[in-house]
Amino acid sequence: MEFIKPGVNIDFLGKRNIAFVFSGLMIIATIFLLIWKGGPNYGVDFSGGVVVQVKLEQKTSPADIKKALRSIQLEDSIVQGFGETDDAEYLIRVRKTDVELTGLSDRVEQALKAEFGEGVDIRRVEMVGPKVGDDLRQKALFAIFYSLLFIAIYISGRFELKWLMSIIMAISLAFVVYITSGFGVSVTWLILVALIVTLALCLFLNLKYALGAIIALIHDVTITVGVFALTDREISLSIIAAFLTIVGYSLNDTIIVFDRIRENLRRFKRRPFDQTMNISINETLSRTILTSTTTLVVVLALFILGGGVIHDFAFALLVGILVGTYSSIFVASPILLIWEGKFGRRGRRKRD
Repeated sequence: MEFIKPGVNIDFLGKRNIAFVFSGLMIIATIFLLIWKGGPNYGVDFSGGVVVQVKLEQKTSPADIKKALRSIQLEDSIVQGFGETDDAEYLIRVRKTDVELTGLSDRVEQALKAEFGEGVDIRRVEMVGPKVGDDLRQKALFAIFYSLLFIAIYISGRFELKWLMSIIMAISLAFVVYITSGFGVSVTWLILVALIVTLALCLFLNLKYALGAIIALIHDVTITVGVFALTDREISLSIIAAFLTIVGYSLNDTIIVFDRIRENLRRFKRRPFDQTMNISINETLSRTILTSTTTLVVVLALFILGGGVIHDFAFALLVGILVGTYSSIFVASPILLIWEGKFGRRGRRKRD
């Protein structure tokens, strides 16, 4: 099915400077929000603490629930609505790690009954210790990092047939990560160093497709984290799974565009590189619109009808699909063009 008629040639790359400014502002806003809020809003999964899910007979405000919890010294808990809009169901997140878990369910139930009367139902109580939370956070960050690393290696070999360069990059990165971790730096700094080294190696080893894909993936995840910071949503294990799903979706879209560019470079050897890229993007536009729209419809249905358990997961996918579709056209492809303009003229002349 084709929505775009053959021969249509929208000048996407001509708008690349506007796209770069827009993406730059979004990333700066994300960094500002994270600094302002003291980092990502980690959920109990990562920060440790207790989650109590409670259902009341009537809908009430989180402030009233906090007031009711004052009698058991839990008034500083985070209270959020849970489930459908009309449900009187709430999540009480206790960030204290020294709270006595034994009898906590009964204490919360009694405190709420004293304020709201009978009809208080404690659905579940979960606790995550600070050590477990810290381990989970590190493993989650490593999962994102290694997914980006292996993607860079795969794209380098798949598109540029430079498996040897990919192996060199993998060995170099493993060496840098090993040396850096020996200094006892945190996993966040370790990942930041590794990403900088990855981008530097892509430049040095002339892995332009990998460079474009990696920057687009970092762009997508960063902006999604920024939207979560803006909406004050928590980053939990399920959200990390959503981030990895976004990485896979965005990469799939980028690969389709890159694959067509690679094919057209062989067909249109005499055409300027930017024209070939625009033709390639236009040729894949119908597929991009169809895939993104159908996926968005499914995720939107999950977001609206899926209930509170997967609400934030679906929200992350909604943002990620929109940003990933945008980045495959306006971020990954223009980086290839910039590379060709700055470093690829010699290679272009050789092809001619």
